[in-house]
Amino acid sequence: MEIEKPRGKLGILLPGMGAVGTTLIAGVELIRNGHSQPYGSLTQMATIRLGKRTEDRVPRIRDFVPLAELKDIVFGGWDIFDDNSYDAAIHAGVLTKEDLGKVREPLTEIKPMPAVFDAKYVKRLDGPNKKKAATKMDLAKALMDDMARFKSENHVNRIVVIWCGSTEIYLEHHPVWDNIDSFEQGLRDSHEAISSSMIYAYAAIRSGYPFVNGAPHMCIDIPALIDLARENNVPIAGKDFKTGQTLMKTILAPGIKSRMLGVKGWFSTNILGNRDGLVLDEPESFRSKEVTKLSVLDYIFQIDKYPELYGDLYHKVRINYYPPIGDNKEAWDNLDIFGWLGYPMQIKVNFLCRDSILAAPVALDLALFIDLAQRSGMSGIQEWLSFYFKSPMVAEGLYPEHDIFIQLIKLKNTLRYMRGEDLITHLGLEYYD
Repeated sequence: MEIEKPRGKLGILLPGMGAVGTTLIAGVELIRNGHSQPYGSLTQMATIRLGKRTEDRVPRIRDFVPLAELKDIVFGGWDIFDDNSYDAAIHAGVLTKEDLGKVREPLTEIKPMPAVFDAKYVKRLDGPNKKKAATKMDLAKALMDDMARFKSENHVNRIVVIWCGSTEIYLEHHPVWDNIDSFEQGLRDSHEAISSSMIYAYAAIRSGYPFVNGAPHMCIDIPALIDLARENNVPIAGKDFKTGQTLMKTILAPGIKSRMLGVKGWFSTNILGNRDGLVLDEPESFRSKEVTKLSVLDYIFQIDKYPELYGDLYHKVRINYYPPIGDNKEAWDNLDIFGWLGYPMQIKVNFLCRDSILAAPVALDLALFIDLAQRSGMSGIQEWLSFYFKSPMVAEGLYPEHDIFIQLIKLKNTLRYMRGEDLITHLGLEYYD
């Protein structure tokens, strides 16, 4: 596979420059200035095995495939609040003032462009820094103008767009999504089934830029935008960054299933107090999140294939807004499992995590990998990036793979394929012949 070299600068544009966005921006600034290490990032820290175990060829991923370097990244984006990235990061309260003080100057220079935002889709949030236009198509054109201006003013060679904004309300399928003609007419008509995030996605794909959806709502996972991405040779990926509680589920559930242990119930509850928690306190926005969080176990456990183990599974998910905890989300899980002869056991998990600390390296990896995909001539849905999502996009007719260990094998095998290396099956019989 021919891979174009990552010449020049990579622009990473973020719709939503709140807790996750500013933690990503500040983190990259701290790392490239030598103040910290890129913990949590596969692109920066992980290795990849090549060939047989006896060959000891285990380079870093960043040395194996031609990724953009951190020094070549330029950040920008949109937000409904006009605070610069330093002030927004202080308000988010994720990073300490001491750490932010080390990179105050570059963060102060990054100011959000006016956002495309409609409180109809995010009901518990609003702000003054918003675009106004006659139609949603005019808003899309304004975003395309923003992207073109950002590229010119910052002398960047390539752009990727990573949705780091709030969760929109749950939307059911609408015929306006069925093809690009109906979707573009819907933009001209300001159709209510076309949300703000879809306008960003359309603008990016029309401009030829990859788009990643880090939230759980409907966005690029509609026929019109999937088809447009293929036609324009643009890679897309989503949805919903896999960070806290669901990350734990995709680690634990495959292990339980691998030993043929049964599960009667899995109760999950969260408390969080950041802007995401406020938005998810709205039932219609929570519904978008609930769908992605609930679907994970169904696919991992294959309930239809193992009814005696998981047929009676009771799965409940709750998210509670609790302002005092801020961005330091706490997730509790209770698992009622059973083993030999049906004897019951329990597993309790209490994950005191930092939401944006987990999400920032995910967003960075996705930006670098989706840029790699475009330079490799890959377009449409990038299922090999499922490793990073709660609800991975897949081709029509396929079920998503949620087992994080299979997802990681898929990701690394895709990188091996790109570089013409043998795929690793882990069979291992050749060592004993």
